[in-house]
This record gives sequence, structure tokens and C-alpha cells, in this order.
Amino acid sequence: MSERKKKRPETVGSIIANVLGDRGLTERVKQAAIIPEWPALVGPQIAEVTTPQSITANGTLFVRVTTNAWMNELSLLEPELLKSLNGNRDRAPVRRIRWMLGPAEKSR
Repeated sequence: MSERKKKRPETVGSIIANVLGDRGLTERVKQAAIIPEWPALVGPQIAEVTTPQSITANGTLFVRVTTNAWMNELSLLEPELLKSLNGNRDRAPVRRIRWMLGPAEKSR
């Protein structure tokens, strides 16, 4: 009988990274990482009244805002927020933010 070469086991993380890379999804995953990073990027006061919902491949970030007053304030702050969100040069930039009125649902 021939002796089979033992292959080292791969980590789940490396398998997932390989699959994402093979499918061309690595950049989208990096881009979507902005959603869990939102509170750190915008600060606690803004994070309290907003919930990022999704980001498109072309860089449009959809964010739910609790009140009309906050939506107006945040649209004025959008250029500053974009600078903060785009601080990580390793991912595709957020080009615009679309504010949507509705409850800021926090994940628990």
C-alpha cells in the first residue's frame, strides 16, 4: 500500500478567505466591515441615534436615523463623516450616505 501524505489541517479563517478570494468577494467583505465598525468611526453620540443598514458595491451607505432633526444634522456633517469612514485605505471608499428615517435598531 502506498503511504498517503498527511496534509496539515487548514484553519477555517484561511478556508473562508480562499473561497471569498476565488469568488471575488474579498473587497466587498472589507467594504461591509464598515457596518460593525460604525460606532467607533462616528462616535457614541451619533451611533446612539443611527444604525447602518447596508452598503452597495458603488459605495453608497444606507443609514437609519431616529429623528428628522438628527437626519438634517447628519446630512450637514456628511463630508466630515465620509472622511472618518474612509480613513482605512485598504477598502473601497464610502462615496455617499443615504439617510433614512426610522428607529435605530441596535443589535444585541
